[in-house]
Amino acid sequence: MDRIDAMKVFVTAVEEGSLAGAARRLKRSPTAISRALGLLEQHVGVELLHRTTRSLQLSEAGQRYVEACRRVLSDLEEADMIAGSERSSPRGTLTISAPPILGEEVLRPILDSFLREHASVSVRFLMLDRFVNLVDEGVDVALRIGNLIDSTHISTRIGGDVRRVVVASPEYLERHPPIVELSDLPRHDIIAFSNFGIESWSFAPAEGSSVPRTIHFSPRYLVNSVRAAAASAVEGMGVTRLYSYHVARLVRDGRLKIILARAEPSALPVHILTPQGRAAVPKVRTFIDFAVPRLRQELGRVAAEAGGLD
Repeated sequence: MDRIDAMKVFVTAVEEGSLAGAARRLKRSPTAISRALGLLEQHVGVELLHRTTRSLQLSEAGQRYVEACRRVLSDLEEADMIAGSERSSPRGTLTISAPPILGEEVLRPILDSFLREHASVSVRFLMLDRFVNLVDEGVDVALRIGNLIDSTHISTRIGGDVRRVVVASPEYLERHPPIVELSDLPRHDIIAFSNFGIESWSFAPAEGSSVPRTIHFSPRYLVNSVRAAAASAVEGMGVTRLYSYHVARLVRDGRLKIILARAEPSALPVHILTPQGRAAVPKVRTFIDFAVPRLRQELGRVAAEAGGLD
């Protein structure tokens, strides 16, 4: 058994979610895919995948093993490129992660342009609303919002820092009492986006203090979707809090208005991260060189659309 090839089959089957999908991607028969997986499970001595007629599900051992396989395959790809003196020629599959809306609206068009210029590169684009372990999940490049904790990853800070903004529609604001102070918020209809707090929001400290101010409320509407929160706010259902890039176009078009901007906490930086061992790989280096100036330009535009202080 070719263990490396079997690992590739295993990782591909997990990513595609089915044996048929893995067969199509690898241009092999489903029987060959099933045989490779069976031999790999026989070699490691445990079941890696629970198979049904429609889908695959990782076993507990499979969850750990797939992360290890991704690391091994990534290291081998890097070694092959360096040994083959391919430093100036980007090729292979580039795995990128980003938050969903930032990925869809900001990074995706940049990826499209990159792929048009680099025919030997393919992309696996993961838009995930959770923390991503770059090494364990085989990610080459991650777009991340927030202050970075100590990390061995290589980071490049992108301009256009992201604000956490409170918004409501002009129609809602006309029909309800003014929102001038933070203490006004609990008396209003709150559309709480679960990632930003379902019972409270934190704001910048008052002048002369270093303690953030926390406003507690009972939401009338609780959602776990950015688009749902923004859409309901546009329809005048209440006040919500999202990232500035979530609502930039809606603010620009006058469908939402930013309120309490002077109480906003410090803006959060945006970084591109890549694991230390991946930074010199041609496809990674070329993509970062391509994407960073375009991301800075696009995030700067989005920040301008989101407007300034109220």
